[in-house]
Amino acid sequence: MTLREELIEKSLRLEEMLDRVPEPVARQMRDRIGEFRELLLEQRPPRFVLVGRRGAGKSSLINAIFGERIAEVGHEKATTHRGKWWSYAGDLGTVDLLDTRGIQEGTTPEGAEADLTPVESIAAALEQKAPDAVVFLIKAKEVDAAIDGDLDALTEVCEHIRRLHHIPVPVVAVATHCDEVEPKNVRLHEPEGERDDDLQEKLERIERIEQHLERKIRERDELRDQFVAAHGVSTYQSWRRDGTRRADERWRIEELLDFLLDELPDQARVEFVRLSQVKAMQRRIADRLTNIVSTICGGIAVTPVPIADIGPITSLQMSLVTGIGYISGRRLEVKTATEFLGAIGANVGAAVALREAARALAKVVTPGLGSVISAAVAYAGTKAIGRAASAYFIDGVDVKKARKIFKSTKKKARKAFERSEEENDGELPVAFPYDEEDQQQ
Repeated sequence: MTLREELIEKSLRLEEMLDRVPEPVARQMRDRIGEFRELLLEQRPPRFVLVGRRGAGKSSLINAIFGERIAEVGHEKATTHRGKWWSYAGDLGTVDLLDTRGIQEGTTPEGAEADLTPVESIAAALEQKAPDAVVFLIKAKEVDAAIDGDLDALTEVCEHIRRLHHIPVPVVAVATHCDEVEPKNVRLHEPEGERDDDLQEKLERIERIEQHLERKIRERDELRDQFVAAHGVSTYQSWRRDGTRRADERWRIEELLDFLLDELPDQARVEFVRLSQVKAMQRRIADRLTNIVSTICGGIAVTPVPIADIGPITSLQMSLVTGIGYISGRRLEVKTATEFLGAIGANVGAAVALREAARALAKVVTPGLGSVISAAVAYAGTKAIGRAASAYFIDGVDVKKARKIFKSTKKKARKAFERSEEENDGELPVAFPYDEEDQQQ
């Protein structure tokens, strides 16, 4: 049985256990188990529709997201000949993109459907699957040039999505080629060597472009509620014939990815942050996964049947480590996760068995108090494992530092749990507490 199959089986067993858990906690656990499944067990690539005229930078944006030469860039003529879903795959993940024919294009690409307009070509592809977001691209210097025609096409595409899939998908507007905005010689990607006044002039001009683009989109009643933000970027990269990169002038791509992450359903988030390699985004999802699994483990420990929680808690803690490792870009095996847990002092062998037996005994001797103690230990231990794994796999700290993080987080999480329990007049907290760092997420 693979780890994924084991986790699916464990999640089903967890739901069966909920009949023995107090209802407020059981309700919370059902929600968290659902989130756990969506993040780790129902993963799929994110899906974006790219809409824009020829030369807006659709293919360049794809390459900028991956940091690799994935899509062909059309410098002289249109290269995307039809609306078609493509799975763009890099070493770390996949994105499903409807890379569309350029709207208002001056020439028809070779191989395009002669009897279909660009929007009709897009609509035909949209029948296959629903996108998570629509990304509207336009050159920064062209936001005043025939943009109404572009927005007509964008509106049609969004209406097709609503009609076909009955959902209003979010729209993110991207002003590309911001590196070409005056003063052109000011480098956005290397601002350290630029004059402050020149740099500020360029940034202010880009901000006005974003504001104008946002205003134009919000004027459309059909788009106003779906619109998220307008974001200026530079996607320029250049490769030599041997495949090596000669230039990388990407700017604000990470911020754009962060915008897109907020619009994705849970099923697509893990794959997206793994692909992005943006540490802030990876930490964000790792912290969320840690909070979910910590809450589930604390809830399992409330189960009034002694010993029943040993297997599920250990399995969930293992899955937390492997999940965070996957988010970081690694493919971890159970053996690697076991070795990591042992290295930070969270052994999953005999030491865990003794610890879990002691917790179970506390339930037998003092059932009510024992459940609270058991929940606090399970919550704090899982929280500490997640924080240590995030520091080790995402931030690259050494094992010694990860061990310190594990110990300090466990103490803080235990105190936070007990504080919350006291504030609830001795009742087990319905909402398991997060520490200050969690509340800042």
